[in-house]
Amino acid sequence: MKTTLAKKTALIGAGAGLVLFALFGLIPGSLLGGAAGIKLAGSLYGLPLESGLVARTVVLASMFAGIIVSGITIVTASSTAGWLVGNTADAMLQSSAETVGARVAAKNS
Repeated sequence: MKTTLAKKTALIGAGAGLVLFALFGLIPGSLLGGAAGIKLAGSLYGLPLESGLVARTVVLASMFAGIIVSGITIVTASSTAGWLVGNTADAMLQSSAETVGARVAAKNS
């Protein structure tokens, strides 16, 4: 399988996205998901929430959903940015190689 520069930089971008997610996405994702879960559980079971198992499960599931959405968003965005940088660099390298090849062919003829 041919490994292009775009694929390599997309993988580098995905790795950077995982690091960014661990630093900046984990806590805000759980915070926003938990807030949405409290609103959802409050609309289902009434406010103020009791400390029942079902209400806690709704909040927990919402926190997990917030973390998952945050991770998918950050990793996809950074992977796409890496792919775009690699694709652009690959195109620039190909065009410069074609230009050099044309110059060498013109010089030899």
